[in-house]
Amino acid sequence: MKVEWTGVMPAVTTKFTKNDELDMNMFEVNIKAQLEAGVNGIVLGGTLGEASTLTDDEKRILIEETVRITADKIPVVINIAEQTTKGAVEAAHKAEKYGAHGLMMLPPMRYKSTDYETVQYFKTIARSTDLPIMIYNNPVDYKIEVTLDMFEELLVHSNIQAVKESTRDISNITRIRNRFGNRLNILCGVDTLALESIAAGADGWVAGLVCAFPAETVAICTLVKAGRIAEALEIYRWFMPLLELDISPQLVQNIKLAEVGTGLGTEHVREPRLPLQGEERIRVQKIIDKGLKNRPTLPAYKLL
Repeated sequence: MKVEWTGVMPAVTTKFTKNDELDMNMFEVNIKAQLEAGVNGIVLGGTLGEASTLTDDEKRILIEETVRITADKIPVVINIAEQTTKGAVEAAHKAEKYGAHGLMMLPPMRYKSTDYETVQYFKTIARSTDLPIMIYNNPVDYKIEVTLDMFEELLVHSNIQAVKESTRDISNITRIRNRFGNRLNILCGVDTLALESIAAGADGWVAGLVCAFPAETVAICTLVKAGRIAEALEIYRWFMPLLELDISPQLVQNIKLAEVGTGLGTEHVREPRLPLQGEERIRVQKIIDKGLKNRPTLPAYKLL
C-alpha cells in the first residue's frame, strides 16, 4: 500500500490492561473510531505509544493487529527510535516483515549525533529497506535538528518522503516548500500549531489528541484544506485547551485520561509512568470535562 503522507495520521496510544498486558480489545475500539472519523493513516510506537517500554513481540502484535483492523483502508506506520544504527536497521526489517507500510524515524536516541552522523544514520536505514520513511524532526525534545541542508543530502533516497515537522517554527514549512517543492511532504507534529501549519502549506497532521477526539481533529484538517478557515477556527478554539495537554511531559497520561472521557481508552500506563495524581489530575480532568460539555457540532466535513 502506498503511503500518501497527507491528512490526519494519529500517533495512537498503546492500550494496556490493569495487569500490564496489551489490551487489544480497547485498542481495536480506538482504531475503528479513527477509521470512522476518516483518518489517513495510523502511526504506532511513538512517544504516545510508549514505544520505549514495548517489547519486540508487542510491537509485532501491534503492527499485525492494526493491519488486520484497518483492512488495507489506510496505511500503518511504525516509529523507529533506536540507540544504534544496527538496531534501527533490524527494527526496519521487522516492521516490513510484520506488514507495516511505512516508517517514522527519529535520530539516534541518547547520543547527540553530529549533523554528519545523523545524515549517515538515516541514509543507512533508507538503503536497508524499501519502506517509505517520514523523518521526525523534533529538536526541542530530542536535541537534534535535521536542517534543510541535511534534507538536501537525504532526499537522494527516494523512500525518504516526508517530515514530521516539530521545530515549533511555522515559517520552516515555507522554507521546506521553497527549497524542495512537493518532493518532501510536510506533516505538523505539534497539536497546538496544527491549523496554522496546514494553512501555511503542511500536507497533514500527525496528531495526539485525535486519540480521544478523532472527528474533531479530522474536521479541522479537512476544513482548512477546503479553505473554510472560519469553521475550522471555531472548532480549533474550542479544542486548544485540550490540545495543550499534548505539550507536556505527562502527555501520555493526559491523553489517556481524555480517552477515558470519550470512551476510547483506559488510563492504564506502563511503569515508570503512573496515572495522574493530586492537583494535576484535578486540573487536567477539569479541562477534559469542560471540553466534553462544550463539544461542538461538526459540519459535514466528510462530504468535502
